[in-house]
Amino acid sequence: MSAASKATLAFTSIGAVAIIISVHYGQKAERATMHAGVLRDMERQKQMKERQLDFDVQKALEEEYKKVQPVKETTDT
Repeated sequence: MSAASKATLAFTSIGAVAIIISVHYGQKAERATMHAGVLRDMERQKQMKERQLDFDVQKALEEEYKKVQPVKETTDT
């Protein structure tokens, strides 16, 4: 094998290994980003459920208070 062919083989092998490593690194980074998105979505859903629960509790309290003490509706014009 000539020196030129050995050099070509070495450079292409190194290039292929570098490409494979960079693709795997990119996949790991993308997977981590996607997982972080899932965690954010789960947290957002949890917060929405908590807010809805608070709203429902406040609505029930409002209805209970209106039964005990009627509220007169006013219009500001």
